[in-house]
Parts: sequence; structure tokens; C-alpha cells
Amino acid sequence: MSDAIRHEVGIPVPQQKQRHETETGQLISYVLPVYNEAEGIKHFHAELTSTVAGRPEFDYEFVYVNDGSADGSLRILRDIAKNDPRVRVVDFARNFGHQIAITAGLDLATGDAVIVMDTDLQDPPKVSLEMIDAWLAGAEVVQARRRTRRDTPFKRFTAHAYYRLLRSCAEVDIPVDTGDFRLLDKRAADELRSFRERSRFIRGMVASMGFEQQELLFDRDERVAGETKYPMRKMLRLAADGVTGFSTVPLKLITRMGFASLALALAGIIYSVTLRLFFPEITVSGWTMLMVVMLFLGGLQMLSLGVIGSYIGRIYHEVQQRPLYIVRDVIRHDQA
Repeated sequence: MSDAIRHEVGIPVPQQKQRHETETGQLISYVLPVYNEAEGIKHFHAELTSTVAGRPEFDYEFVYVNDGSADGSLRILRDIAKNDPRVRVVDFARNFGHQIAITAGLDLATGDAVIVMDTDLQDPPKVSLEMIDAWLAGAEVVQARRRTRRDTPFKRFTAHAYYRLLRSCAEVDIPVDTGDFRLLDKRAADELRSFRERSRFIRGMVASMGFEQQELLFDRDERVAGETKYPMRKMLRLAADGVTGFSTVPLKLITRMGFASLALALAGIIYSVTLRLFFPEITVSGWTMLMVVMLFLGGLQMLSLGVIGSYIGRIYHEVQQRPLYIVRDVIRHDQA
């Protein structure tokens, strides 16, 4: 692949190397999305390079994707690239989101294995070396599963519940308690590049591909600096992408609710007709029942329209066929 990232890529599957050999010269690519991480990015890069120095038998490239940062992250990334020829910096024209940033990094990465991780040191760099060992042993996809995580009780509870809900209704087996911290073999990475939908849930895409997948347990650390870049609004959007992208259960649930409401309506009709025919002396105002039924059916209809609208919205964005991202510049100094 050329150094300039194309907006939409059609990537042929290359001939795969024998990766189980331990010869030197195999390239490991790190895909590193960055959004407003100026406070901690230097520390992260120092930790990462110190970690990989313990495995000198491999070559490394570090693909940082600046996702429209507004806090000086790009300036720091430029300095890092000047001092480390293994670094490439993809600078987006604006903020496109974490999942799109990972996609752009994968598009540029050329390694025999590609490791995706965040730059806040919640994903420990030393775990990536364990991923490489699992890859050398034969795994084509190695995903890091969180054994523990240092988050708020609310975040831990909602994440725990969501992953299990998603797994129960998704049409593919999406591992629980796993984020985007994972290793992909070259062929798996090439296959993932062919997934070009806009509403992206990468951990679900990887699960849907198959291949030889292995889990690696780790303890997730606290942030070194800065604040989370996934507030509640973005978390809910990502959760919705996961459900609507890999499951039609919400649509099936609407059908079931429709049958249930129809059954209730029939019961109400039978009740009303029975009173009218056999107990005409009973005075029934009906106001309370009427309001309850109207509010129930109105709420059910609005909920159904919202779910259907989510799926239609995904179709609308796909048929526009706009580029997933726009790159302002690709910064590298290995040829200077």
C-alpha cells in the first residue's frame, strides 16, 4: 500500500508469509488513535518504545492517527515523528471518531501483525508483547479481555451488562469485556480493511470474520493523564452501533410487541362488547381506560419508529457513499 492513504481502498489479499518462524525482520505495526492526548502522549510513546526494545528481533512501526485533536497533540506527534523514524502520523482534516481513526491506521499499517491500542496507557504496552507470543504460536487474532478495570462502579456495571446483552442478541459471537485492544495477523487485517461501512463497531467486525482467535486476560490500568474521550453520549452511540450493526433482534422485538398490543386490544374489545351486551345497566365512564390505552399504544408506536429509524439511518449513511475519513497530511521522517 502507498504511503498516502486513499479515501476508499480496494485491497487485494497478498500472499501470506510463514509467520511462525522466529526470523528477524518481521514487522509489527501499532495503530494508535489520538484525540486530545497532549498531556500523556509523550509518556505513552516512551513506555511503548521501552517495552518493544525488549524484543529486538522484530521491526516496528507506530501509526498515530490524530483524530482532529484541538489541544496541541499534533505538534507533539510531529516532534515524536522527528525523533523516531518508525513513527507515521496520520492527520485528519477534522474529528471523525475513534472507530474511524482505527480504520485509517489499519489502512496505512503494513506489518506482518497489527496491534490496535489506545494511547492513554489503560492498555499496558507489555500486554502487546504477550499478544505477539500468542500470534507466533498460531493465533490469527488475539484480543485482550479485561480481567479487572479501574473505572467507576457505574461504568463497570453498565459495561458488564452491555457486553452480555449484546452477546445474547448479536448474530455473531462477540467476546465479552473486550475493547479494541487486539492483534491482527496480516491476512486478518487485510480482510478487516475490506469492511467499509460507516457506522463501525470494529470489535464486532473482527468477531464476524472468524479466523483462529485467542483471548488474553489483562488488568486494565487507570488513565495516566487527561479525561476519557468516551463520555456517555459517545458510549451510547457506540452501543447502538454494536446492536444495530450485528443484530436484528430490535426489529423482531417490535413485531412481538405488535402482537402483544394486538392481543391486549382484542381483550379490550371483548371486554367492552361483553359489558355492552350482557351488562347494559353498568355505567362505565371509560375515561381512565381510554387514556391508558392511548398512551400505551402511542409510546409503543414512537419506540417502534425510533428503532426502525435507527436502521433506516444506517442505510441512509451507507448509500451516500462518502469517504470514511479525509486526511490532511501523513507525516513521516524515515526518508528524510
